[in-house]
Amino acid sequence: MTTDWTAEAQRVARGRRFDECGCPPSGRDACPAPPLSEAEILEAEAELGIVFPHQYRDYLLRQSAGGAVNRLCRSTAGWGWHGDTSTNYGLLTTAFPHPDSYRADEDELDAREPLAEDFPDHDAYRAAWKQWDAECEVFQERKTSGAVFIQENGCGFSTLLVVTGPHQGSLWFDGRATCDRILPLNLAGRPVSFMDWLARKSMDLVGW
Repeated sequence: MTTDWTAEAQRVARGRRFDECGCPPSGRDACPAPPLSEAEILEAEAELGIVFPHQYRDYLLRQSAGGAVNRLCRSTAGWGWHGDTSTNYGLLTTAFPHPDSYRADEDELDAREPLAEDFPDHDAYRAAWKQWDAECEVFQERKTSGAVFIQENGCGFSTLLVVTGPHQGSLWFDGRATCDRILPLNLAGRPVSFMDWLARKSMDLVGW
């Protein structure tokens, strides 16, 4: 059966939240986000269908629900990260895929881009290209399955915290705005921990 990629892209996009998140206060209007209780953390985990990485969980419980990272809080939409419109809640329970796992598929998808000269008329070409573009949207969205956009770094860049799958607890830099890559954060040749990252939050952790 042929996939309707336009419909699939619309379905996947519904996993994001736009209307309830808004922008968090900053500067003198910003208020420290107090830690969460154990009951609140358990409620958030149950609702989101995930278990927080242990260092992030300890941070929520002992230090803050926000601070240097997007604030985890409960709104009318449920538990989520305030100010974040990039995390796909519909994909949070799906394991985060290592970039090596999809490189060949991405090359194959790029090679299938419809070309105008291969179609008898412009309408047929536009329809084929629209389906291919929607398939690309779904592919890009699934690259961050099982990850939270924990911090906005500006200029379209973000830091990801993996919450699901074998890479749970690792941090990644979403550099797709320029280099079209998602890169692991490393410290002295090993994956950086959440607490290490909090202490540094430096671009020298990115393995360019």
